Amino acid sequence: MGSRPSKGRRSSLPRSILLDHNESPEPHNMDGRYVVVSLYNYPSGGPAECSIRVGERLNVLSDEGEWWKVSSSATGQESYMPSSYTAKVSNRWLFVGLSREKAEELLLLPHNQPGSFLIRESETKPGSHSLSVRKNNRVDRHSIKHYRIHRLDNGWLFISPRLTFSTLGQLVEYYSEASDGLCCLLGDPCYIQGSNNVPVVNCPPPVSVKKPTINWKDVRGSMIFGTKKEGVEESPISEGLKESINSYLSMTEACEDCSKSWET
Repeated sequence: MGSRPSKGRRSSLPRSILLDHNESPEPHNMDGRYVVVSLYNYPSGGPAECSIRVGERLNVLSDEGEWWKVSSSATGQESYMPSSYTAKVSNRWLFVGLSREKAEELLLLPHNQPGSFLIRESETKPGSHSLSVRKNNRVDRHSIKHYRIHRLDNGWLFISPRLTFSTLGQLVEYYSEASDGLCCLLGDPCYIQGSNNVPVVNCPPPVSVKKPTINWKDVRGSMIFGTKKEGVEESPISEGLKESINSYLSMTEACEDCSKSWET
């Protein structure tokens, strides 16, 4: 079995997202600090009906058993939602209550790039963890690679048997500067909307403008064939429709000419 890697190189990740080297590799920080992230759009329905969206950081306003009152740190929207629709995140990359499928969904959200990663509790082996990494810019689950993090009897951790680490933080630090068998270097932790230092732009939904149905009895030839004049009320005939009509008439005239030439 290998030993822990050399500490001579500096990590490319900010120290604020790494666990202290003396810290326990358990899912929570020793001081119990974590943030809550939404795993679903809620309430379900069309995008306009959702108060909370998947991947947003949540403020828990009240804990009422299985139902929590939360607000989105990204938008300020409030809602009641099942606590099972959330996951706890510490150190920006350590997720509790996250399935493999949801890990893939989060890593495929916008702002994540090749190298974006998270560590989650293993679903199939309690007490173990898995590392999920986005390896390219494709937007499908095949762009996410998963690695089992094994634990020795003495508590040390490893992905490859020749490299062991005393904490998850050491593992993250090492693979942030050397891929060493992984699909790529670890980059930024999985983006959490409303938590990371990326500006949140709240734009109003686009306004759908629908022109009234055209009454062809009121349409004059000048509306189709005439040129647009300043100060004149906008024609109900769009430029695209004008071009289509003109193209159709041109083809019709051409066909008529061809028919006459064949008749003569």
